[in-house]
Amino acid sequence: MKMILLRKFRVLILMVFLVACSMHIMIDLLPKLERSGNSGCSCSHTPSEEPQNWAKQSWPNKHTLRILQDFSNEPSSNVSSHSLERLPGAGDKKQSLRRMEPLGADRKRPLIQDAGVTKNVAPRGSRLSALYDHPLYKRALPTLTDEDTLFNVNTDIRFDPKVADETEWNGEGAAVNEFSPTGELTADSYPNWLRFHIGINRYELYSRHNPVIDALLKDLVTQRITSVAMKSGGTQLKLIMTFQNYGQALFKPMKQTREQETPPDFFYFSDFERHNAEIAAFHLDKILDFRRVPPVAGRLVNMTKEIRDVTRDKKLWKTFFISPANNVCFYGECSYYCSTEHALCGKPDQIEGSLAAFLPDLALAKRKTWRNPWRRSYHKRKKAEWEVDPDYCEEVKQTPPYDGGTRLLDIMDMTIFDFLMGNMDRHHYETFEKFGNETFIIHLDNGRGFGKHSHDELSILVPLTQCCRVRKSTHLRVQLLAKEEYKLSSLMAESLLRDRLSPILIQPHLDAMDRRLRQVLRVLAECIEKEGYSYVVEDDLQGEPGPEPGHSGPRRR
Repeated sequence: MKMILLRKFRVLILMVFLVACSMHIMIDLLPKLERSGNSGCSCSHTPSEEPQNWAKQSWPNKHTLRILQDFSNEPSSNVSSHSLERLPGAGDKKQSLRRMEPLGADRKRPLIQDAGVTKNVAPRGSRLSALYDHPLYKRALPTLTDEDTLFNVNTDIRFDPKVADETEWNGEGAAVNEFSPTGELTADSYPNWLRFHIGINRYELYSRHNPVIDALLKDLVTQRITSVAMKSGGTQLKLIMTFQNYGQALFKPMKQTREQETPPDFFYFSDFERHNAEIAAFHLDKILDFRRVPPVAGRLVNMTKEIRDVTRDKKLWKTFFISPANNVCFYGECSYYCSTEHALCGKPDQIEGSLAAFLPDLALAKRKTWRNPWRRSYHKRKKAEWEVDPDYCEEVKQTPPYDGGTRLLDIMDMTIFDFLMGNMDRHHYETFEKFGNETFIIHLDNGRGFGKHSHDELSILVPLTQCCRVRKSTHLRVQLLAKEEYKLSSLMAESLLRDRLSPILIQPHLDAMDRRLRQVLRVLAECIEKEGYSYVVEDDLQGEPGPEPGHSGPRRR
């Protein structure tokens, strides 16, 4: 009798197992059957109109159930998993659409204003125009040779439109007569990102009044985005966006509002990266006449149409979800702030961000990465050597490439630039390898600037206080920007009006720059009083830039 019961129990277990397997197989086949049954339907739902519907779409060869399982298995992702499971059903669609009806009027307007709109353009006779007409902003560069330009247009760069997938690669409706008889494009009809690359030389990323830069800024906010991928490395999420004209830009999404300040207990290395700081840094760099920040523009991005629907990055795609507020969100993968608790959410699926134009590919123009001598320790308790040694600059000035040339003066320029922004996160910098040590520092990655308007971080000025060196052109421009007619805050406010996401900075940040500028002048005045004007101020306005004899060695006390 016991044997008979045991056999029946085994048969029962086997039947339960077979039924469970059959149910899993049916669940797997159900989405495919639904897609095949609807293959004849030519309708499509716009994600921006019904953000909750995107969850029904699936990554190729992946069905919705599997994606839900992937979410639930990831650490700290319960919110996203539950959000997907609680998506409204068919009966809730009308109610969801009613909630979104107030957005209907806005939906009819284009996301990006037309370039012809004049309200964001500085009027003639403005302070900014007067600044750029000042003699300090009209200094000519030395004569450029082939060794001074990053590319030789005649021999190194060719662009054949025949190999492009898009016939209108040069923008919307490129004219046919722009093509040369040989089938290649002339330099004047290259896309703006390529013309920007061609203009890079030993002394600047772009010239002062180059019309290509304004055209490139317009491209950053109007060009159709064709693909998106996460940028590898870094502590926070950044996306690489590719446009219809094959240009690329680095997208940093909005993480904080304009009014939010960095909490006082935050370490500089764990602070948020701010998209508006990247935009403001580009304008500040231009007003200071450094021109070492790649062009940056703000853009309002549709997260469904312009990120999720065009990305082929599976890891990025899997982090999209719908929030309890019915907004589209994603969080990506990175070292900091990439979790559902720090997700980036649209309203309902639109988000602000900065787009920084890419520099030339490293395969075409190699760059060298240098450790900043005044790099912070990036440790909660340890201090860097420069923080405990007041004579640290003497060691730096005996070390190549700071023992000669203009590199130390470039560090001083970068110090002033960072102090005005309040940026403490300058651990490395880059230069173009072709130009050796006699070239400028590229001011990349400025997202941790403009975090605190109520605090001036004087430790950022330590390189200037320890070395007491500055270019004459920089010294004169800093003095000029402290005058009422060329007030830095007013110039920045006017310049930032040109960006599509204006206002970029709130007034307290603009006022803080004026306050910090006066602090820079006080430090330089103390240096001049202590060391003498001829030692502190390096005259770069006579002949080619470079140190005067006797000033390249270590300072003697």
